[in-house]
Amino acid sequence: MSSSLKEEHAQRLPHGSSVEHARILGRRFGYVACALAGCCWGTGFFFGKIAFSHLGVGHYVLYRFIFACIGMLPIVETPRFSRREWTLLLIGAFLGIPVQFLVQFQGLKLTTVSHAALMVGTMPVILAVGATIFSHERLDLKGWLALLGSTAGIVLIVFSASHGAIGGGNLWGDLLVVASLVIALGWVLINQRLMVLGRSPMAVTAWTLLTGSAMLFPWVLVRDGLPPVRGLGWHVWFAVAASGLLCTAASTLLWNWGIHRVPASRAGVFLNIEPALGSILGVAVLGERLGPGTWVGGALIIAAAFVLTTSGHAEPEVIVT
Repeated sequence: MSSSLKEEHAQRLPHGSSVEHARILGRRFGYVACALAGCCWGTGFFFGKIAFSHLGVGHYVLYRFIFACIGMLPIVETPRFSRREWTLLLIGAFLGIPVQFLVQFQGLKLTTVSHAALMVGTMPVILAVGATIFSHERLDLKGWLALLGSTAGIVLIVFSASHGAIGGGNLWGDLLVVASLVIALGWVLINQRLMVLGRSPMAVTAWTLLTGSAMLFPWVLVRDGLPPVRGLGWHVWFAVAASGLLCTAASTLLWNWGIHRVPASRAGVFLNIEPALGSILGVAVLGERLGPGTWVGGALIIAAAFVLTTSGHAEPEVIVT
């Protein structure tokens, strides 16, 4: 081998290895971001129940997104979306904020924190099925078995609620939470699509929250009037501030940054943190009780999500721009 070829070969190796190292490191940080997002989301229903002591669903969600928008202001970038991208972003914002959150927290108003949190355990399966249909990520036999197990878990929990079991929650509340997760699927996949097209996670997060909140505010004000300001108490203000800044702004930014670097179906394992943490807070802090059917159903949901998102098949590549 000539000296010039040796030099060229030596130059290529460090470059290639550094690119590969950067890719692996980026994927690891992506998983860390998704895990932190799951922790933040895991406290959402807990803070919501605290706020419901003085606020209705509409006013709680309104305050939540006022604080979320405040949290986004320091990172707002000048939008550089094309017309097609604006259309996608506005559809995602509509599904992900006014529709999803009003439906989800109406469900929480009717049911318990523990039940609502366990229902969220179905999200990894819903996400994987959606990614299979719309993003062409493969769902194998284990995935379909996980889907059946998760569905069986939902049936057990809803059956417990409908028959008035101890800690059984509320049938319609549980179903509304599940419906909100199906709606959230559209938001997640649209966000991922925008980032694959080259939009930054910060820009997608900030403008989704800002435009979605702009859709939410007039609806709540017309339907429920101006939200109360006096007499809420520091604990309610703390709950709505934490819901907006921690459970919405920070978690959404972390999640979008994470799924920009890892496959959506694989990142879904970290959504298991939310039902686990939410149930622990509901039982340990709020004194909720879970019946046998709920325990079994919850275990099926979480086990199905864990099997689905930790199966041994190779991870698909994620385009990072």
